[in-house]
This record gives sequence, C-alpha cells and structure tokens, in this order.
Amino acid sequence: MSRRLQLLTVSLLLLWVTIAGRLTYLQLKQHQAFSTHAIEQQIFQERIPARLGDIVDCNGHLLATSSTCLSLYVDPSRLVDPTTFARNVATVLNLDSAKLVSRIEEQRSRQFIWVQRRLADDQADAVLSLDLPSQGWGLRQELRRVYPHHELAAHVLGWRNIDGDPQAGLEKSLNESLQGVDGQRTLVRDARGYVIEVLEEVTQPPQHGSTVVLTLDADIQRAAEDRLDDLIDEWKPRSASAVVLDPLTGDVLAMASRPTFDPANPSAVPTGAWTNPIVSSAFEPGSTIKPCLAAWAIDRRIIARDDKFSCMGTYQMGRRVLHDHRSLGTLDITGIITHSSNIGMAQIGQRLGNDRLFAAVRAFGFGRKTGIELPGEAAGIVRPLHRWDDYSTGSVPMGQEIALTPLQMIAAHAALANGGRLLTPHLVLRLTETDRQPRDLLATSILGEDVSRWMTSGPLVEVVKRGTAKRAAIDGIKVFAKTGTAQKFDMESGSYSDTRYVSSCICGAPADAPRVLVLVTVDEVTTTDEPAGGKVAAPAASDILKAALDLLKTSPPSLRLLQMAADDFSSPQ
Repeated sequence: MSRRLQLLTVSLLLLWVTIAGRLTYLQLKQHQAFSTHAIEQQIFQERIPARLGDIVDCNGHLLATSSTCLSLYVDPSRLVDPTTFARNVATVLNLDSAKLVSRIEEQRSRQFIWVQRRLADDQADAVLSLDLPSQGWGLRQELRRVYPHHELAAHVLGWRNIDGDPQAGLEKSLNESLQGVDGQRTLVRDARGYVIEVLEEVTQPPQHGSTVVLTLDADIQRAAEDRLDDLIDEWKPRSASAVVLDPLTGDVLAMASRPTFDPANPSAVPTGAWTNPIVSSAFEPGSTIKPCLAAWAIDRRIIARDDKFSCMGTYQMGRRVLHDHRSLGTLDITGIITHSSNIGMAQIGQRLGNDRLFAAVRAFGFGRKTGIELPGEAAGIVRPLHRWDDYSTGSVPMGQEIALTPLQMIAAHAALANGGRLLTPHLVLRLTETDRQPRDLLATSILGEDVSRWMTSGPLVEVVKRGTAKRAAIDGIKVFAKTGTAQKFDMESGSYSDTRYVSSCICGAPADAPRVLVLVTVDEVTTTDEPAGGKVAAPAASDILKAALDLLKTSPPSLRLLQMAADDFSSPQ
C-alpha cells in the first residue's frame, strides 16, 4: 500500500471516528435540549380573548354587547401566488388587488398580516367559497362590539376602535369592569404548521367582563332623541342637548346630544358629533340660575319671600345701568322669578354681597365636576372670589360671569325639587347584573326642605302659568319650570353678542312631588332672530317631560326606589 493511500485511509477513519463521536455526544448529552427545542417549535400559545361585558338599561334592554366575527389574514412567507389570491379576494371584499399584492410582497418575511377585519357573515361565506390556495391564509375569530340600537345614547356609551380599545364614554371610563381577563390555550402543530392537538389540561379559560346596568331608560332615551331631532329640523342650531333626571336619586334617565354618531361606525362621524355638551361644554346659564340663588338667600334669612323690590325697567347700580324688558313695578320674590327680573336679582345680589353670593354659587356645585361616571367632564368656570367686583354683584345673580355645564344646572335644580339635597348625578346603577344592590347615593344638604319645596311648587309653577315658560305647560299636570336666554360672550370684541345665544328650559313635574326633571339646551339657533328659551327650548322640554312621565307610569318602580322604600321600612321609628 502506497504512503498516499495510507494517509487517505487514516484520514477517512479519523473523520468517521469524529462523526461517530459527535453523534454519540449529541445523542447522550444533547438529546434533552434538542427534544425540548423540537417540542417548543411544535407548541405555541394562543390568546383566548375575554368577552367584553354587556351594557344594559335599567330595564335590562341591551345597549352594547359583543358578538363573534371572522377576520381574514395571510402568511406572506407561505403564500405561493399573491397575485391570484389578491385578485380573487378583492372581488368579494371590494379591495384594491394591486395594493394588496404590494403589501404582501413588501412583507414577505412576516408570517401574519391582516387583509380585512370584522367581516360580515356574507363576506366570510364569500371568501370561503373562493378557490383559494390551501395554505398561506386563514380566517381568525374575533369579537366585535355591537350597539343594537345604533345611535341611541351614543354619547353615553362611547365607542371602541377596531382593536377593541375604548375611546370615549362609558366604554372608556368603565373599561376595567367591562374588559375581563383574557385566557390562553396551548396548541400543538405539525411540521407544516397545521394544528394537530389542543392541550386542554393547560388551557386557561377567559374571565369575561361584567354586565353594567345603567340608570338610563331606553324608552325615555328614545323619546328624548326623537324630540331633539324635531328641534334640530325646526331651529337649525349649532347643537342641542337634553338630559332627564330623577331628582330623588340623581339617576340619569336619558342623556342625548345632537349632532350624534353611530358608535359601530366611528369613521363616519360628522364634525362636532364627538362632543357631549351635557358634561363637557360650559355656558353662561342666564335666568335658569335665578331660582337657586334666590332660594339660598331666603334659606339664609338674607331676604324674605314677601320682601318687595322696585323693578321699574331701569336700575342704577354704581356706574352701571341695568334694564328689564319692561317696567314690572314692585315685585316680591315670586314676581322676580316669574317675570325673570334682572333688576330684582341684582338687588338680591346686593343684599347678599359678593362673599355670600360666591358661597351660594359654590354650594350648588358650580365650578366643580359633579362626579358622573363619564370621562371628560368639565368643571365649568367660577372665578376666584378675589376677582369678583361690583359688576359681579349684579351679573352673577342674572346668570353672567360664570359658566356651567347642563349637568351642573340640572343637578342644582334637582336640589330644589328633592327638598334641598345636592346629589351626584349617576349613569351606573350596578356594575354587575347579579349585584342586586344599587350604588350608594352621594348627597349634601344645602337648603331647608321648606324653602326648596316652596320654590318649586310656588314661584316656578307661576313661571309656567304666567311667565316665560308658558309653552312648558302640560294639560292635567302641575309643571314647574324656568327658562334662560343667555347671550354668548364674544372673546374677540370683549362684549356679549347680539346674535349668538344659548336657549334653555328646565322643567319638572309633578310640582308637589317631583319625579322627573328635564333640561333642554339649544346652542345658536339660526332660523329666528328671537331665540328665547321659552320659545325654542320649552316646547321640547315639555314634550320630553310628558313622555317620561307617561312611560314611568307603565314601568315598574326602579330598583333604586324599591331599595329606598325598603330602607325606610326597616329603619327604627
């Protein structure tokens, strides 16, 4: 044997020995590591999304829920013929096939991209009927938020984006209760990527979100929204809103604003529709504040109900001359409220002085958030006392120099209607459907019951009988009301506008035992030069009030009232 052949033979033997040794090492020493790696490639975790909790009204009517749907995806790394796939899919999903091909080609290294999410049932069926390749695409089940009544209570409910993230309303503020906790399951797939087994023993089921029960009454909500639509058609304002409140409990029975939107289709929202002016927009209240401040002054014995004030059409107040719409003669408190005399209220302001006037404003909750469950609530505007002057003494009692949200205004009038308790308005009755206990009432006593009852059953009834709220009357029902027509302050000119107004009316009934309050606010009417609250807002407020009273007659007592009755019965005498 030649030397060259010997060297070759030895080299080959050494190579085989090395290979055999390596294989032995891998088999004996690295077997577990490679087995574990192989198993890890076969096993993967899949999230099981928790179902968002439902939102229902006080009678159990469904306002927001979740349903399953299918979404189409592709695996660009495994899709053999993107052009044919895109052409076929585009025909049933109304997509641009060229753009879809471009997306797939640009992301060839990825294993997952969405083609279209939240397919309608007929779209999913159409995709499944196509002659598509056997691999590189699929349909994944997702949850879709559904609002069965479309635009109903949209500003209260809010909406979620396509990923289910809350963007507004109760969907956002109550997300912690609604979202639940996702589960997880372990799947085994073969070398081609197909799932061959679900390891049930290590599956963690999701904890679905809680059902939230609202104080809203869907029937009253619809009545309010329908009447707002009529108001919009008639007066063509910039915006309008209505809120219906139970003054005994602070429960919001309806809350509606226009313009509005469909929370299931947020991409088509018209300009300005996002805003819920009831909680986020502050305006000067005008005359609607007058009963509150007058009642507070009477309760503190600063004035008496039968005190007389000269209201002769003009009134010199320092360097300022105030005017009423006409000479009203000598008026008591009932007359001042009935005829909405600015001169009379300015004299009450002088009796109070700025210190006590400021205290009254703060006592009714103005200048701070009410605490309702909605996000984005504004506190309104009440300047610090040290910035008040002699103008403030006359302006604040007639509803100028401060700005309130509609919710603050109706909460203040609820204190007049319920015997003097300032309540925190609520939209949430229970945070779970199985919880039979309503949420606690938060109330502060700010007026004596005698004074507050007198204001609603006396002066505010006269406002309907012979004052500015005649159009708020309802046949056979004793209604109390107050209207407001507030000039909007023009920041550019530094003065009040002669063409831009906020018209409002707040009314309630029955006057002797109030059960419902309604506030309608209309911003910048465009179809009349006389946008008085009694003309623009009062008819709508009255219609909503009547509808609410009629609907409550045919409804069982609310859970809140039943609980209050039970508490009264069980309390020691």
